[in-house]
Amino acid sequence: MNTRESPTANTPNVPADPQLDTVSRSGIEVPPYVDASVVNSNAIGKPGEYPFTRGIFPDGYQGRLWTIRQYSGFGTAEESNERYKFLLKQGQTGLSVALDLPTQCGYDPTHPMARPEIGKVGVSLSNLSEAEILFKDLDLSKISTSFTINGTAAIIYAMYLAVADKQGVPRSKLTGTIQNDILKEYVARGTWIFPVRPSMRLIADSILYSNDITPRFNPISIAGAHVRDAGATAAEEMAYTLANGLAYVDELNRRGGDVEKFAKRLSFFFYVHMDFFDEVAKFRAGRRLWARFMKERYGANDPKAQHFRFGVVCGGSSLVAPQPHNNVVRVAVETMAAVFGGAQSIFTCALDEAFQIPTEFSAELAVRTQQIVAYESGIARSVDPLGGSYVLEQHTDRMEEMILTIMSEIEAYGGVTKAIEEGWIQRRLAERGLGRKLDIDSGKNVVVGLNHFHKPDEEIGVGDVFTLDPTVAGRALEKFQRTLDSRSQAKVDETLAKLALAAANDTENVMPYLVDCCHAYATVGEMVACLKKEWGEFKEPVNL
Repeated sequence: MNTRESPTANTPNVPADPQLDTVSRSGIEVPPYVDASVVNSNAIGKPGEYPFTRGIFPDGYQGRLWTIRQYSGFGTAEESNERYKFLLKQGQTGLSVALDLPTQCGYDPTHPMARPEIGKVGVSLSNLSEAEILFKDLDLSKISTSFTINGTAAIIYAMYLAVADKQGVPRSKLTGTIQNDILKEYVARGTWIFPVRPSMRLIADSILYSNDITPRFNPISIAGAHVRDAGATAAEEMAYTLANGLAYVDELNRRGGDVEKFAKRLSFFFYVHMDFFDEVAKFRAGRRLWARFMKERYGANDPKAQHFRFGVVCGGSSLVAPQPHNNVVRVAVETMAAVFGGAQSIFTCALDEAFQIPTEFSAELAVRTQQIVAYESGIARSVDPLGGSYVLEQHTDRMEEMILTIMSEIEAYGGVTKAIEEGWIQRRLAERGLGRKLDIDSGKNVVVGLNHFHKPDEEIGVGDVFTLDPTVAGRALEKFQRTLDSRSQAKVDETLAKLALAAANDTENVMPYLVDCCHAYATVGEMVACLKKEWGEFKEPVNL
């Protein structure tokens, strides 16, 4: 028998084993053999030195391990508070807050659009009283909190500041991140609210305000993650993210921001998928490209202003419902890619996240995955331990070339803002997403247990099932009404009126007014409605 012939090729009802692809998912040719002739040791550099290909810190994880987070939040603030305390007891070192769709889209729970979605994909957080419950008995001066929120990011950030004020925690001690990346919302997720240009203003307001008020807090996490899950390749994910990042830098410069100051608090956020060398090369190429942009294009000379600091999610759309326990292996591989790539923060998806909110068991296992990689595998001991690998260095160079080509196409079109307003990027991403779906359906892209190596009529082995309390919506509405009844309506009206005046004045920073609104227990829906009156709403372009 030919040793290269699939042993199942002629077996009835068993699909033939696929052949190994010689091209990465980003389209990079992978030769069977690479030697030292492809490596330019001078271009690789050392960890902690410009252009930071090998990492932004000379001692890597020996100096400080990545932040271990789990994306979590569901139902009411009380339930999410309990889950956070559980995860912290398991060794999680930072919080990652998931908000429900009404909160993300700027609707109060009483809105007709909101009621069916209250607490389903995240916690319902409509006003300060809910935020106080969410962070009850959690010391915000010692916990790094990340919020996956965009359209209402400035409001949630203001609410977090108000909670800290209530707890007596100095704002200067707050650490964490708000995602606050509206450009990728227009492209990939859709939780946009305002038009592009006032949204850019709101983001600049929050960044400039945070630089002064919460200097240890990251006021933006420029995210390629959702672009990736929508269908982009690793190279496209990085290219779109860097292009968006440059657009934010341009806006901050236009507003008179100091690049040496604000650039130190810019952070990034990505998904890690299953093409190992694509992922590691993506991070190494992105890190050195960003350093060069900041130094050569914007004149940032402080090395910290050149740093490309990023967090990741291991999982996302790379996880599948059939044979869900295979997802544990996928997440472990992706976690190793994140570590080899030098991530500063890692979220590991739970095995059941492809079809439900994680159970306590699966969430704990996801945390343990990171801990095993960190403390048992040994791969975190050295900085960029794959650096100098002939295969990886060639892959990094080719990844960089692809990223620059895609960014050049965006610039040739007229820049990110124009490309989004006219739907150009959205159309490209939709085409790419369809192509990826067809490749999976046809079996060209192998997904074990889904399109290869699966049993006919196989049932999904779910295991523990997470069940959302059916009373969540009712309880959220009751608490919402109690807040409305107990607050001072005169104070709410006064703070909203001042917010409207600030929003109408292009030179005014709206952040202090949002904080005042939160302290008055104005709701997310009320603040969004106030800003909509001044700025309008985004209308998605239609391309036929």
